Amino acid sequence: MIRRFAPYSQRLAWILVLPGLIFAAAAHAGTAPGSFQDIEKQRALFMTVYETAERGDWSAVEQLSLDEQRLLQRYVLWPDLRAAFWRASLDKAQTGELEAFLSEYGTLRPARELRYRRALHLARSGDLRGFQRIYEQFYQGQDIARLDCLSLHAELDAGHTARVDFRAKELWLVGHSQVEECDPVFEYLDEHNLLGPTDYSKRFALAVAAREFQLARWLAKKIDQRHIAEASLWIKAQSHPEDFLLGYAGLAGNETASEQLAYAAERLTYRDPERALTAWKTVSRHVRFSEEQRHRIARHIALWTARDNLPGAYELLRQLPVAAVNTDVWHWRARTSLRNAAWQTLLTDIASMPAAEQAKEEWQYWRAVALQRAGQLLAADAAFETLAKERSFYGFLAADELGEDYALAHAELPADEAAIAELQSRPAIIRSRELFLVGLDSRGRSEWDTVLRSLSPEEKRQAAILADRWGWHSRAISTAASLGEYDDLEIRYPLPYKDHFERSSSDASIAPTWAYGIARSESLFMRDVRSRAGAIGLMQLMPATGREVARQIQLPYSGVQTLTHPESNIRLGTSYLGRMAERYDGNAVLATAAYNAGPHRVDRWLPESGSIDARVWIENIPFNETRKYVKRVLAAKTIFHWRMTGELRRLSDTLLQVSAPLDTEQLAAR
Repeated sequence: MIRRFAPYSQRLAWILVLPGLIFAAAAHAGTAPGSFQDIEKQRALFMTVYETAERGDWSAVEQLSLDEQRLLQRYVLWPDLRAAFWRASLDKAQTGELEAFLSEYGTLRPARELRYRRALHLARSGDLRGFQRIYEQFYQGQDIARLDCLSLHAELDAGHTARVDFRAKELWLVGHSQVEECDPVFEYLDEHNLLGPTDYSKRFALAVAAREFQLARWLAKKIDQRHIAEASLWIKAQSHPEDFLLGYAGLAGNETASEQLAYAAERLTYRDPERALTAWKTVSRHVRFSEEQRHRIARHIALWTARDNLPGAYELLRQLPVAAVNTDVWHWRARTSLRNAAWQTLLTDIASMPAAEQAKEEWQYWRAVALQRAGQLLAADAAFETLAKERSFYGFLAADELGEDYALAHAELPADEAAIAELQSRPAIIRSRELFLVGLDSRGRSEWDTVLRSLSPEEKRQAAILADRWGWHSRAISTAASLGEYDDLEIRYPLPYKDHFERSSSDASIAPTWAYGIARSESLFMRDVRSRAGAIGLMQLMPATGREVARQIQLPYSGVQTLTHPESNIRLGTSYLGRMAERYDGNAVLATAAYNAGPHRVDRWLPESGSIDARVWIENIPFNETRKYVKRVLAAKTIFHWRMTGELRRLSDTLLQVSAPLDTEQLAAR
């Protein structure tokens, strides 16, 4: 029997008592106002003045009444407000006032950040002695290159050259360009002839190993013509790998040349595995390569031939020497057999994996499918039965094979109200919570995660419940997951911004459960999060994509401000997802992959003709991240459907065949 969840409105009652709980916690922390309503007033005042303070303007605070100013000064985030103001106005800060603040709040993150900014400000404004005092007390020995170089500059300024030479050379002798603060120190080394050819040769080797070839070329000019020529060859191998490989005959037969050729082969493989294989066969007959190089390049070419679904992939993978085989090879042998529907070979491929790999859900599932296709039905059903107990992509597919219900049983984490009350009385918990409530989410997450490291497992369980009650879903989900607590589905699959998701999804003609699956997988519902690639917000949109979609749906667009606004991000994300669904004729598998990797890549991954089982297509997605992402989103979509309706929707029913793109005549006939 599938249990329906209580609507969010019924869970809101707990949150209505929050001000009183926060007041009690603040009182315990020694920051309590006169009544429990004051914390909401403090929060509102903080949000009113923070933005102007962050710009170095304190006038908004000064315009508050004296009572409001006193109330704000008792707020747990008062240090954050003062630090934000001073970070933007260090040139006007009174030294005594600033040092008193740092002395009182020095262990808090805003004070630590302010101290770092102040140290940089002193150095850049020429007060090297003032900088040095701070450096020696707080930063010496922490290996922060920027500060270390500024300290050495201060030593030089004071005439203490004997202290500089060794550490300066350590900072210089790295395989990458150092921060600009190191330039004066490195100039000192150069001007005083403290860097010789041996030093430059060592750094040249480090730069080459790090594939920092432009730096290597600059260093080579300080050595000799041989190194200049070597750097030029590395750059050619990087930028024109095929030409470099075809010109192998002009290279000296030494270790450096063989590594340059191997590197060029790797670069060409990314672009065109077939051309790389042809060139490598020729070069490897005439150039002496080490066994490690031969294995590395053969494996690289074989793997990318398989990822690109090119002819001969399985044979290349099979022919690899035992010493060249790694986890990727085991996986792509199996994936290639799967794509070729070579079921007996697939069984052999899986059996050849180490036991730990065989035990993973994906290979347990495909082993069961292969057994089924090979006519070993009892063994297949037994394997499906075991896997169907899992609440996962493969667990759901296994249950579909057997026609069984999904493993969706919800088990609520037991709440210990006394423990929760004690937790939320801790100053660090109060601070992280208030940072979240005022919109300084990333700072709140950082402080929350720091607190977690000091908690016992049981305290972490209660902290997960507490974060969920606050609506801080990213911390609730991640905290529960860190304990292996996966069965409280209200915590793990919450429904924030429900009205917005439903309305925006309806406008985009997609299921809200799908949009929820995307948002949870992309951001864990963090409204301000940014990826390394530059995607922003709940549904992780790139700024250029956000701008284009905003133009299409006539939504006012202000860049980051729009993308970090939850409702706007949901509108843009669902609209873009809807466009991907339309592009791929409602195929959720392809649209989900395109949302992650881009439609231009998905188009390249489509079969050239006919169609392929969506499960097989997913397993053969070349990018590990996108493959995992599609599985994660589709499993989450299934769970969110159950969460929102109490009904089970078969995952298999949503996996449409993946077909070759329509040709021009077919498109015209539509």
